[in-house]
Amino acid sequence: MAARNPVPLHSQAIDHLQYIRRTMEGAASFTAVPGTGGVIMGSSALAAGALAHRSMATNPNDWLVVWMAEGLLALALGVFFAYRKARRIQVELFSRPARKFMLAFAPALLAGGALTAALWKTGQTGLLAGCWLLLYGAGISAAGAFSVPVVPVMGTCFLALGSAALFSPAGWSDAWLAGGFGGLHIIFGILIARRHGG
Repeated sequence: MAARNPVPLHSQAIDHLQYIRRTMEGAASFTAVPGTGGVIMGSSALAAGALAHRSMATNPNDWLVVWMAEGLLALALGVFFAYRKARRIQVELFSRPARKFMLAFAPALLAGGALTAALWKTGQTGLLAGCWLLLYGAGISAAGAFSVPVVPVMGTCFLALGSAALFSPAGWSDAWLAGGFGGLHIIFGILIARRHGG
């Protein structure tokens, strides 16, 4: 017996195409990771490391201000260069893979903020460098599951550096932070720029 309200064939085709599109988008990678932006972020971190090291001797509060300002600057640079790259390679910045990337990365940043406040309040500032590098590495490793293969490798390098920083003298903090947020960003930024379009 014929259906009373048959579904038009073109409607079924549109539903199937939308399903295929959602499936492909879900399996795609976030490719707008900014290599050039990473190099610039790394360069600013090297400058921040030198400035923070000088300020630590005079006023420890200035040390924290320098690194917090560097963190905000790096975040702004990352978003700006990701937006530029997304436009250039004609992908949507807030696509499903990009949202997955950001959602995987965000908890580590939030944990970093909470730990920073707690460690600073209790005077355990010598642990900050290791915690920042470890949490950033954890966030990048998790987010890298939705990005190009070199990103989780960078996260693993941050994890290794953070582990070493936790067990080294507190006076080495700026060297570890500059090496991680500066050196690793520059190295991997160049790799991403060369292999993944800027």
